[in-house]
Amino acid sequence: MTQLKNTETQPSLPEVHRSIIIPEGKSFWRKLLAFVGPGYMVSVGYMDPGNWATDIAGGSQFGYTLLSVILVSNFIAILLQTLCVRLGIATEQDLAKSCRNRFSPRVNIPLWILAETGIVATDIAEVIGGAIALELLFHIPLIVGVCLTSLDVLLLLMLQRYGFRYVEALTITLVSSIGLCFLAEVIFSQPDLGSVILGFVPQPVIVQRQEMLYVALGILGATVMPHNLYLHSALVQTRAWQRTPEKKQEAINYSTLDSTIALSLALFVNAAILIVAAATFHFSGHQGVAEIQDAYKLLSPLLGVKVASLLFALALLASGQSSTLTATLAGQIVMEGFLNLHVAPWLRRVISRLAAIIPTLICIVLFGEGGTTKLLIFSQVLLSFQLSFAIFPLVMFTSDRQLMGEFVNPLWLKLLCWGVALMIGGLNVWLIWQSISNLLH
Repeated sequence: MTQLKNTETQPSLPEVHRSIIIPEGKSFWRKLLAFVGPGYMVSVGYMDPGNWATDIAGGSQFGYTLLSVILVSNFIAILLQTLCVRLGIATEQDLAKSCRNRFSPRVNIPLWILAETGIVATDIAEVIGGAIALELLFHIPLIVGVCLTSLDVLLLLMLQRYGFRYVEALTITLVSSIGLCFLAEVIFSQPDLGSVILGFVPQPVIVQRQEMLYVALGILGATVMPHNLYLHSALVQTRAWQRTPEKKQEAINYSTLDSTIALSLALFVNAAILIVAAATFHFSGHQGVAEIQDAYKLLSPLLGVKVASLLFALALLASGQSSTLTATLAGQIVMEGFLNLHVAPWLRRVISRLAAIIPTLICIVLFGEGGTTKLLIFSQVLLSFQLSFAIFPLVMFTSDRQLMGEFVNPLWLKLLCWGVALMIGGLNVWLIWQSISNLLH
């Protein structure tokens, strides 16, 4: 590792940097409202279509057992996003810029490639989810729906022209609609509450069975997403907090509260998807349901509620649209941060979307519509493998007193974060070993 000279020429997301005023001398609620937004934009990545695929597969195959994985993943997400808040506010750099300024190019280039691959994997999930929703709601062929998803890039550009608050407001609206739809779905499915509570208790069988561990890592990869770590450390810099230690600490506190509340909603949505899948499919003899389309078709007949499938598809559409807004922003942050390469935002977002659309179209042509679900789950497992390459620099930087000053991680937080980083890395190594062992035998 080589310490590089800081050659910053532009801040993170320069078109919206420090564009939202923080009111002085106002009440707690007025200030919290000013900071609300980045947490919800990050939270959509924790309830995107990739989560749907892994949660439905987990619930239909294994009942409520993997609820514990969702719970642990969400706690990890809250912890890591808190580190992103600290890094972005204390150093006024996003994670990608911090890597560029502190690592040599031979380290940065692989990290950039991995980050870009993760964003493409994320975008693939969102493209597939949005296209499936259009097919279910309007009977638009999947291959046409995939192409139509490129239009949401224009929506992001249009909204951002009027101010970043409009982008945040749309995201919060979409996230709220997902939560309301799944609240209704849980009520319709009438799960056994005792079994649900037991499902939140971790069980050794999760790591003992390879097929269960594969889906569990998919849930982890879908829940704790690498691109969100780059994104959040940049989004907190859209607020114009004063550059004093006291005001920075205040900004850290409010931004952490914002993300914790938003990610609690994401926990509810992910748990609700798995609970509905378990209650509706696993315990009715439909353990093979893994595709979103099959879940849509079976929900209303099995639950006896006509509106159940409609709410499911509407929530899926909201999930795909909200997630794509943040993935395209993350792509811009990663490219500018690692490479110090500044291109027009519309061009960066078109490149990002094409990188997701092309492999999705190839998958549909080669394997048919049934191949999209396998691609969804594989994309989430791929994200889990890449997660360590974002977590380790994040923990390293926020534990560095020279970089963070008085905002450095305390000892207990350092130990907790390194433990989480090593656990995620260890689980991925274990899955690779299991897969190789099975191939050899």
